[in-house]
Amino acid sequence: MRKPEIDYILSTMLDSHPNVSDLNFTVGKPAQVESAGQLVPVTFENNAIETLTPFQTEIIAMNLINSDRRLTENLITGGSCDLSYALPEKARFRVNVFSQRGSYSIVLRQLATRIPTLADLKLPEVLSQIAEEKNGLVLVTGATGSGKSSTLAAILDIINENKAVHVLTLEDPVEFAHPHKKATFNQREMGIDFDTFANGLRAALRQAPKVILVGEMRDRETVEIGMTAAETGHLVLSTLHTIDAGQTINRIIGMFEQEEEKQVRIRLADTIRWIVSQRLLPKIGGGRIAVVEIMKTNIRVKDSILNGESEGKTFYDIIDTGEAFGMQTFDKAIIKLYEEGQITEETALAYASKKPIVGRGIDMIKAKRGEKTTPIEGLKLDREYEKKMKEQQFKPKI
Repeated sequence: MRKPEIDYILSTMLDSHPNVSDLNFTVGKPAQVESAGQLVPVTFENNAIETLTPFQTEIIAMNLINSDRRLTENLITGGSCDLSYALPEKARFRVNVFSQRGSYSIVLRQLATRIPTLADLKLPEVLSQIAEEKNGLVLVTGATGSGKSSTLAAILDIINENKAVHVLTLEDPVEFAHPHKKATFNQREMGIDFDTFANGLRAALRQAPKVILVGEMRDRETVEIGMTAAETGHLVLSTLHTIDAGQTINRIIGMFEQEEEKQVRIRLADTIRWIVSQRLLPKIGGGRIAVVEIMKTNIRVKDSILNGESEGKTFYDIIDTGEAFGMQTFDKAIIKLYEEGQITEETALAYASKKPIVGRGIDMIKAKRGEKTTPIEGLKLDREYEKKMKEQQFKPKI
C-alpha cells in the first residue's frame, strides 16, 4: 500500500458523510468516520476494506509515520505517537497511532483549513475581551474534541487583526496556520521544532513574544514555566483536559507538592485571567453545538484560589453570580439552548453540571409556554383512606 492509495482511502472516508470530524481505523471493525458525534462505517468500492486486519492497520500506520525515526521510537517505546498529515488540496489531520492488544489503531482528527471566528463557533462575544489582556494566564479546558483549539485560534485571530505583536505558538501538531496580518506569527511543532512543551516554553522566554500559545499544560514543569511567563509580562494561552473551572484550579495545584501549595495558590491568583470550559452537545436535527462556562478573574475568584472553596464561595457560586462581569455557568448556557429549541430536555439534563438547577429552569420555561411540567396526572384525595384513619383514631382501646 503506497501513499496514493492511503490518500484515496482518506479522501473516500472524508467524502462518505457530512460533518466528518475524525477517521478511525481499528482492527476487527470497518474503517469508520465520526459524523456529528456518531461513529459510522465507510463502504469502499468492491468492498475492498470490509473488516480491518492487524496487517492493514500497521501498513496504514507505517505510511503515515513515513519512516520518521522519532515517531517510530515513540510508538515502540511509549505505545503511541502524534503527527500531522496533509491530504493535498483537501485536508490536514492531527494523527495519533497507538498500540492495543498487539495491533495498531489510528485516529485522524480533521483540522480546519480556515480560521474560525467566535461568531462561527457560536461562542459568547465576551470572549473577545481575552484578546485585550496584556499578560496573565488564560486556560481553555474540556474533553478531547470539545473545540478548545478552535476557540484559541479564534482569539489569536482577533489579536492578529488588531495588535502589532510577536505571537509564538507551541503545538502538537500545528493545527491552524495563521497568516501574518498585523501580528507576526511563529508557529513551532513538537518533534520537529522542539522536543517537549516545557523546553519549548523555556526557549520562548528568550524569543521576545508578547503572546505565547502552549498546546497543552501536560505536566508540572510546563505549568511552572507558564506561570513564570505570565508573571513576567507575557499573555499565555493554553489548554487542560478538565471539565470546569474548579477542577482546573485543583488539577494545577495537585501537580505540585503539598508544601508548595500555598505558594502555587498565590501565583495562580496573581496570574489567572480567564478559565473557559467547553462541552459539545448534540443538536436537535443533527450536528453539535458548543456550550461554555466562563470564569473571569475578580476579587472573589482570587480569594477562592488563595483560600480554597467553601460553602457559598465555590467557583460555581462565583460564576453563577458573576453574570454582570461576563461570566456564565454551563447550566445557564444549557437552559438558554433549551429555551431556543436547539437541544432536547434529555440532552440538557445529561450535560448539566447540577441537574436540579437545570430541571427547575426547564420547568419554568415549560410553565411559561403552558406545557406540563410533570407526567403525573389524575391526583385526587383518597377519601376512603382518610375515613379509615379517622375511625382507627377514635376507636376505643381494649
